[in-house]
Amino acid sequence: MSGLASRIINLSTGAKKFGTKQVNFTALKHVYTLVQCTPDLSGYDCTRCLRLAMKKLPSGNKRGRVLFPSCNAMFEVYPFYLTGNTSTPLPMPVPPPPTPKAANEISIVESLQFDFATIEAATNKFSDDKKLGEGGFGQVYKGILANGQEIAVKRLSRSSGQGAGEFKNEVVLVAKLQHRNLVRLLGFCVEGEEKILVYEFVPNKSLDYFLYEPERHGKLDWSKRYKIIGGIARGMLYLHEDSRLKIIHCDLKASNVLLDENMNPKISDFGMAKIFAVDQTQANTSRVAGTFGYMSPEYVMHGQFSAKSDVYSFGILILVILSGKKINSFYQSDGPPDLLSFAWKHWEDGTLLEFLDPTLGDSYSRNEVIRCLQIGFLCVQENAVDRPTMASIVLMLNSNSITPPSPQNPAYLRTERNMPLSINEASITEVYPR
Repeated sequence: MSGLASRIINLSTGAKKFGTKQVNFTALKHVYTLVQCTPDLSGYDCTRCLRLAMKKLPSGNKRGRVLFPSCNAMFEVYPFYLTGNTSTPLPMPVPPPPTPKAANEISIVESLQFDFATIEAATNKFSDDKKLGEGGFGQVYKGILANGQEIAVKRLSRSSGQGAGEFKNEVVLVAKLQHRNLVRLLGFCVEGEEKILVYEFVPNKSLDYFLYEPERHGKLDWSKRYKIIGGIARGMLYLHEDSRLKIIHCDLKASNVLLDENMNPKISDFGMAKIFAVDQTQANTSRVAGTFGYMSPEYVMHGQFSAKSDVYSFGILILVILSGKKINSFYQSDGPPDLLSFAWKHWEDGTLLEFLDPTLGDSYSRNEVIRCLQIGFLCVQENAVDRPTMASIVLMLNSNSITPPSPQNPAYLRTERNMPLSINEASITEVYPR
């Protein structure tokens, strides 16, 4: 059966992935086997699914079958398919009674779980030359699995305090989220004190890698930046309204937006987000997790977070993308104290184009720039109720017939000069709000 599985996984995505085989069990008895995957599965996903299915087949029986949503494996001592013809799979036999929900959840968890030895081998034992970066939640490494697939491995900090069961439950929920503007979560590993997330590998690093390095600015002309803003908005809309759950990111920033080979944005680190119940719109926390400068006033001051907290972060991110400046680049200057103040001053003075990243030259569309700035300022209003939803933002970005309303004075986070949070863009994982 393993040999049969190896034969079908090499078929291209979209092809009918199934196969049958008859083998001699004794001189007079035969065993008939069948394996099958749904056409949408890649060879790698088909392998993982069948491997799990075959592991669950009963031993010592004359027949056995395991039916998963995306694959199945079965054997009998009589021919249950047309022998000599494997061009078309026969209709599936009547499935057994529905598996209890708990058993289904266990199967999903097992299909997502990597063993630690596999992760170590993929990352060369987490060697420094495989390290991609480090954030508030842990270190990230590039890995290559035995089948050649590239992955990104996030080794979480051991101080998270989250239990293994809770961690697995959250991973299962997040793994179900799929959108072209989200980094896909492939699985996880839990062994001892190790908690690891396995993501798809996105080749072009993060948005800040291009924004903050002058020699790379040329790769982000206006059309690419506008496309990136729109893609981030669509990804956030999916998290807030279109997924099965209501997901609040809580740490949306330039370094948490990855770029694929076509410079399309993919939001990362939403697996660390607060997962809301369906009827919940706001929550309070005694620990603020995020990046100072991107966090909304109500989140920093009172620990209140909601979808509108993410909207605030998105507004700041628009200003970062347009200006090419870090949020902390004004800390030592005698001018405006922060990026938001700097942007608003140019808005009031009517010198908007002086706010733009000078490397853009004349490549921008003036109307699109003004539209983005207006939306950005609307997102950073002092009161959360005055900020638009992500659905409204996507509509305003995509429709020239809709004029964004004029923004009022934005929120200002006035902080002490000696407050260490304003010095860098590191994520805050355990800071008690004032």
